[in-house]
Amino acid sequence: MSSIDKREQSHCQDIPNPVLYTMEKGRKGMLIRQETSKDYNAVYNLVKEAFASAEHSDGNEQDLVAALRNGAAFVPELSLIAEIDGIIAGHILFTEAKVGNDIVLVLAPLSVLPEFQKRGIGSALIKEGHKIARELGYQYSLVLGSETYYPRYGSLPAEQFGIEVPDGMPSVNFMAIKLQDNAKPVSGAVTYAKEFGI
Repeated sequence: MSSIDKREQSHCQDIPNPVLYTMEKGRKGMLIRQETSKDYNAVYNLVKEAFASAEHSDGNEQDLVAALRNGAAFVPELSLIAEIDGIIAGHILFTEAKVGNDIVLVLAPLSVLPEFQKRGIGSALIKEGHKIARELGYQYSLVLGSETYYPRYGSLPAEQFGIEVPDGMPSVNFMAIKLQDNAKPVSGAVTYAKEFGI
């Protein structure tokens, strides 16, 4: 069982439009919804636990989430959680950035509690996040991550779109997805939210 305290489990009252996913192999349903302030402590602990044994982690991802929430790049509709049996099992955050002068999104971080990994939670969060981002009119989303995982959801090397790879980032791991079929071309350097410290 997760170290998340039962008191930190989420409450779905007054949450607009939660989405229920049926999990594979007969597992119980998963609810994906927008994060609220009542979830902050549980999400902090979830992110910390999810990255505790991650291969690529600086150990501060939970603090980054908290800082981004208070920053100008935060998009509340794109801070999503996945619940299973009332337990917050996963979280995804998209924030605004720029490529040249064009506003894009950055997916970071994606977190799933270790005991809930490999159950389709990350996949569902990415798909729902991209769906909401499309509805909000965003044209591109960037991600620094696994070159074998994110391409499953349409991400391609960002260089293919004319997006410059930031210094120190492996080009194979810096990817982008075009969210709108009619998205205008983008090119240039990426300006992240200041909270990333990039």
